[in-house]
Amino acid sequence: MTTIIEPRVHDLGAGFMVRRAVPTLQARSVGPFVFVDHMGPVVFEGGRGLDVRPHPHIGLATVTFLWAGAINHRDTLGSEQVIRPGDVNWMTAGRGIAHSERTPAAERATGSEAHGMQTWVALPKAHEETEPAFYHFPASALPRQQRDGALLRVIAGRAYGEESPVKVFADTLNVAIDLQPDAEVILDDGHVERALYILEGEAQLAGVDIPARHLVVPDRGTRPKLRARTPVKAMLLGGEPLDGHRHLWWNFVSSSKERIEQAKQDWLEGRFGRIEGDDEFIPLPQR
Repeated sequence: MTTIIEPRVHDLGAGFMVRRAVPTLQARSVGPFVFVDHMGPVVFEGGRGLDVRPHPHIGLATVTFLWAGAINHRDTLGSEQVIRPGDVNWMTAGRGIAHSERTPAAERATGSEAHGMQTWVALPKAHEETEPAFYHFPASALPRQQRDGALLRVIAGRAYGEESPVKVFADTLNVAIDLQPDAEVILDDGHVERALYILEGEAQLAGVDIPARHLVVPDRGTRPKLRARTPVKAMLLGGEPLDGHRHLWWNFVSSSKERIEQAKQDWLEGRFGRIEGDDEFIPLPQR
């Protein structure tokens, strides 16, 4: 039986809404994905924009993909990279990294929009303490298939006979799907766990209407057909199930509660490092 999940909605300010579809009671994770966030859509007036101040991560990788807008990424490795629609930013936190995400200065001055997905992948236990790293892949580097009104872009991992150049740590499914009205695509069935998030548009899965801004978890081993009634933006994700329970606290993911306690102390005492050009920070939550 297909499960349909309504995400929780958070207002980050300036009209910027984020919908968190994972984790929920119905889906604590999907493959290696432990957080699934839908960002926007939002239109920023001139002088305003996205401002996610420096904050830390451990034990995960963040995956950012946009349909509209631009985000400037900075981190404690010295990376600075603007991501634009169709590009991929993959940040491996491993033993620890801090980063910020802001609207670039040019777009902030003139006004801009933002619409995309940011997902978190829990690293396998053997790689939780790997060295932090940041990778950017332009849209032109991603495998894509275009046919009969359907555009498929493989963001990370493998799907539809293609493989993304993004380095992954476990079997991963991550595909951006854009469909024109009446276009159809069968969901890739080569992974143990899968979920489909509809960002925009009226869609049907296996003949059943799927509301926009919801996550759909189809039965394992099935090959349901996604059909667009209007233009549709969607993301297909999943892969190999986690190799054990993960603790999630704020921006930290780990198989060890003690490791998360250490990360809290490291952030309080400034041991994650400094981000060149961005001296603000998000305080450790008091919870």
